Amino acid sequence: MNVSRVDNTADERLVGYATLADERALAARGWFVAEGRFLAERLIAGGRHELVSLLLNDAAFAALAPVLHGVTAPIYVCESRFFETLTGHHFHRGCLALAARPEPRMPLDVARGARSILVLDRVGNPDNVGSIFRSALALGADALWLGPGCADPLGRKALRTSMAAALALPFAALGGQATCWTEQVARLGEAGFELLALSPREPGTELRELAREGVPERFALLLGAEGEGLSSELEALATRRLRIAMRAGVDSLNVGVAAGIALHALRSL
Repeated sequence: MNVSRVDNTADERLVGYATLADERALAARGWFVAEGRFLAERLIAGGRHELVSLLLNDAAFAALAPVLHGVTAPIYVCESRFFETLTGHHFHRGCLALAARPEPRMPLDVARGARSILVLDRVGNPDNVGSIFRSALALGADALWLGPGCADPLGRKALRTSMAAALALPFAALGGQATCWTEQVARLGEAGFELLALSPREPGTELRELAREGVPERFALLLGAEGEGLSSELEALATRRLRIAMRAGVDSLNVGVAAGIALHALRSL
């Protein structure tokens, strides 16, 4: 193992941790940060992302010892109080892992071989994005597409909420104009996926009613941001609008919760 003790905030080797709060700067360098022992362990064990370095306090270094033997990236060990001095944040976990971002993937490459895909439209809250990734991994979705305006699934908050699911599931983040985004989703339909829009708007088919016909062999579940919901352009592409039966007077659910309910229902049918 390549282990060094550090105590100097000007140490150039720690620049990624010193700019922790500026996620755009981290992304521009091609990096992302995983917080805490659980995420660090999943990052190391998964082997899908190049590890740049680890910054650990003594307790985290000892706790992670079983998985660190094969790590070739630098491991920096410091006093717990050094985390706050370096990053400007108070970290109780005493564990940060810096990793290289994966190369962006082409949307249809991500879809190839998949049976079910989640398509997120303007879901800008990182907690919601993380929650959707976590449900997607647990309930059998194969991949995700994230359109313009979606939170970064490898951002600190989204990654933490996803409980490392964003490290395991393939995804494509599609930037650009809304028109291009709509065209990309239309191509998904042309590729053989039935486009299912989850929306409280009428008319709609309750999820349980799908049992009469069966779940499509390949489908893409379209999910919109809370409040605005799916864009009218995307909803118009859907072959079917699905809704979750709710108590009268309740108009909607958190999009992360709704995604979990819908995936569970589609998996159970």
